[in-house]
Amino acid sequence: MDYKKIRTETTAVTRQKDDFYKQTGNIYETTVVLSKRANQIEKELKQELDQKISEFASSSDNLEEVFENREQIEIAKFYERIPKPTLLAIQEFLDGDIYFRNPHKEKATDF
Repeated sequence: MDYKKIRTETTAVTRQKDDFYKQTGNIYETTVVLSKRANQIEKELKQELDQKISEFASSSDNLEEVFENREQIEIAKFYERIPKPTLLAIQEFLDGDIYFRNPHKEKATDF
């Protein structure tokens, strides 16, 4: 998923708690879903960032290159401007873009 195109707030916003009950019926279950999704997003962004930074890594230890590697600085600034993974997960949840299931509830309904 392209997280750079998701339109969400970049800071914390007060939200209506009723919006988080609609899909799960339980605020604690919603919290678990959001935290797991935020961890997934964070891992994907970190892998992408590490891959891009490794492209510009130098094999020699020249002090001038360490302090003036503009490409790495620009990449880091770009990723700092992306909203935090928790805010992205909340936006996906409210938009209904997250698929989740609770295996314990599924077992209870099978009997």
